[in-house]
Amino acid sequence: MSALSAAYPSITGRTVMVTGGSRGLGREMVLALAGVGAAVAVVGSRPGGALDDTVAEANRLGAGRAVAIAADVADYAQCEAAATAALDAIGPIDVLINNAGLGMRRVSETFNTKPTRFWETEPEAWKEIIDTNVNGVFNMARVLVPGMVSRGFGKVINISTSDQTMVRQGYSPYGPSKAAVEAMSRVWAQDLAGTGVDVNVYLPGGAADTDLLPPSPDKKGADGNLLPADIMRRAILWLVDDQSNGMTGGRYIARLWDESLAPSEAAGASRVPSVPKPAIM
Repeated sequence: MSALSAAYPSITGRTVMVTGGSRGLGREMVLALAGVGAAVAVVGSRPGGALDDTVAEANRLGAGRAVAIAADVADYAQCEAAATAALDAIGPIDVLINNAGLGMRRVSETFNTKPTRFWETEPEAWKEIIDTNVNGVFNMARVLVPGMVSRGFGKVINISTSDQTMVRQGYSPYGPSKAAVEAMSRVWAQDLAGTGVDVNVYLPGGAADTDLLPPSPDKKGADGNLLPADIMRRAILWLVDDQSNGMTGGRYIARLWDESLAPSEAAGASRVPSVPKPAIM
């Protein structure tokens, strides 16, 4: 047994669905979870090499296992089909990680150097981002959460972005879509109080090295920094493990997770203090 498996023993055999799991942040979380024994349904928007490669790499780790499922989270019927496929392959889903998302590249390949004003955005691009980033989160949760409630246990982890990105010029609708996800998460945590199902938000804490940014020899976020995608491995094990049971309505930042601390201490340090009124404006 690895040191991480020993630190997070309840993950062994736990069933997890990761949307947008074929690359970027999702891939890193899939590999981290499979590495400590989770059974992971890796959802990609379409079949292909990236999805197959991630699943193959997860299965090479030898601790848990992974299965590939192609589904567009913006399509409710495809979410239902994905849940059925996961049930047949690994069993009822204990944990849903809503990571699938479309970024501003759908609007413009130069969004990070030349901001696109909202009235210049093509309506179809706007709709696709909202359908994936907001409706897709609802769709998959709507399919899976009733089963979690009936079993008296479950976790929903919604992947978000930094506060600055939510209101940064030229980042609409991506930024506002993540603000919606965080508001939804706060409401859902209250709706699910007392059911045994927890809802939390998790984010890198800055721009990460993923395909959401245009390729460039000097790739970086709007703040001039760039985090490695594998930073998402830091807190995800704790969020999926029993150690986080009952912790709900929280917002956890991977960049603030101190790996030198015990998980409970690191979790406390990486959780953003709650405020009575969201500071959007």
